[in-house]
Amino acid sequence: MRNLDFKILFFFGLLASAVMMSSPAMAQQEPPYWASIDEPEARMRTGPSTEYPTMWIYKRERLPIKILARYKAWRKVEDPDGAQGWMHARLLSASRTAIVLGEKGQAQSLRSNPQRDAKVIWRVETGVVGKITQCENGWCLLDVTGRRGYINQDAIWGDEPLK
Repeated sequence: MRNLDFKILFFFGLLASAVMMSSPAMAQQEPPYWASIDEPEARMRTGPSTEYPTMWIYKRERLPIKILARYKAWRKVEDPDGAQGWMHARLLSASRTAIVLGEKGQAQSLRSNPQRDAKVIWRVETGVVGKITQCENGWCLLDVTGRRGYINQDAIWGDEPLK
């Protein structure tokens, strides 16, 4: 019986370790790098602890953020407006997202191919957030709730080269 208890505890210990190691927020990537908010509500604090005051409360899941530094389970982040503060790693995801830039009311074109003269297949408003992949030669594939197209990297925040 004692051997079975040990095996069960060992199994759950391995399972918990695997979950923690696979969590993007727990990844030990060296800053700076890109991430996104992974919760419906996330607090940015003035320092790396819940003892520090809240600067901002974000209610925008998937908002891209730049990770600037690490301290234990805390990450110093920068938001698209340039505000900097600290967030707990459990609030973050390694999922790459971008926010569309431009003047309010100005739509950006999503194109069928990564070329300036490619057919426009969608238009996205300033402030729209989408998942980005395949970024190269000044273009990224942007997915906004299943609608995908290529957008010029100058029209988004969340993919400029870091380091």
